Formats: sequence, structure tokens, C-alpha cells
Amino acid sequence: MRIANMKVFQAFENVVQYFSEAFARIFGPNDEPVPSIGVQPFEGEPLSDIVED
Repeated sequence: MRIANMKVFQAFENVVQYFSEAFARIFGPNDEPVPSIGVQPFEGEPLSDIVED
């Protein structure tokens, strides 16, 4: 009986670990390196409040 309970607990633990790793992978930081280009200045015209068709 104890072995069956331990197997159920181990299976539940594996499922929880599987989903928490997936959650961390989805919502965690990227693995890609961020380019160090800095802040780029705006070089355009601001959009006017009135847009004509």
C-alpha cells in the first residue's frame, strides 16, 4: 500500500514539475542575447491629431 501511495505522489510531483518548467519557459526571459545598440533617437514626423482620409 505504501509503495502505491509513493508512486502516485511521485507521478503527481512529475506532473507539477513538468507544468512549472513549461510555465517558466513561456514566461521567463529569452535565451537570445540582447543587442547593445542603446536608445535610438526618433527621426520622424509626429502623427497629427487629425487624420484625413
